Amino acid sequence: MMRFVPIAAFVFVILLTTACVQPPIDEDALNAEKLERAVQSAKVHTELAGEYFHRGQWDVALEEVDEAFKAQPDYAPAYNVLGLVNMALNEDSKALDNFEQAVRLAPKNTEIHNNYGWFLCQRLPERMDQAINFFLMAAKDPLYQTPEMAYTNAGLCELKRSRYDEARLFFQKALSIQSNYSSAMIGLINIEFQRGNLQNARSKLTHFLQNNPSTPDGLLLALQIEQAAGDQRAADSYLFQLQKYFPDSKEAIAVREGRIR
Repeated sequence: MMRFVPIAAFVFVILLTTACVQPPIDEDALNAEKLERAVQSAKVHTELAGEYFHRGQWDVALEEVDEAFKAQPDYAPAYNVLGLVNMALNEDSKALDNFEQAVRLAPKNTEIHNNYGWFLCQRLPERMDQAINFFLMAAKDPLYQTPEMAYTNAGLCELKRSRYDEARLFFQKALSIQSNYSSAMIGLINIEFQRGNLQNARSKLTHFLQNNPSTPDGLLLALQIEQAAGDQRAADSYLFQLQKYFPDSKEAIAVREGRIR
C-alpha cells in the first residue's frame, strides 16, 4: 500500500533544507573591505589633522592624528603630519622619528620627501645635503603636483648656507615651471640683499610688492631691507602690515619672539 507525505510537510522539509544551505564566506573579500574602510578612515582623519595644523590648532591636529592611527597604525601620511606638528611644537627629536617612520612606510611618497627635507634644512643643518636630495626626489617625480615648491625649498636651503649660485639655479628652475611663483621671486631678491646689493634688492622688492599680493616672506624681507637701509619708518610700516594681515605666520611669530630682527 502506497504512503503519501502531506504536501505541507513536504514543503516544510524543502524550506528547512534550503535554509541550511549557506553560501561560502569569502574571507579575502571581507578582509579587503575591512582594510579599505580602515585606510579611508585614516585618510579622512589625517586630512583633518593637516587642516588643523595649517590653522595653528596643533592640539586638535594631534587628536586627529591619534584617530588616524586607531584606524590604521602604519599610515605613513599620518606620521608625516605628526612630524610637522611636532616640528611646530619644537619637539625636534619626535619630529625626526615621525619623518623617518613616514619615509620607511612610504619611501616613494613625494609629499613626505618635501616635508622631511624642510625639517632637515631648518633643524639639522649638518644634514643639508640630504635635505636637498629629498627636495630633488620630490621635484623630479612626474606625479608630484607642486615641483616649483620643492625647487624653491631647495633654493631657500642653499641660500641659508650662502651658496648663492646654487640657490639662484633652484629659484630659476621653480620659475620656469610657474613664472609667478612668489616665493621663488622673493628668493632671488633675497640673494641680492644677502650679497649686499641693497639698493638693487630694495628696488626689486618694491616693484614686486606693488604688482603682487603681499605675502609674509615678502613683507619680512621688506622689513629687513628697510632696516638695513636705515628707513625705520618704512620698516615699521611693513612690520605693521605683517602683524595685521598675517599674525599667525611663522614670520610674524618669529618677529614677535625676537628671533628675527
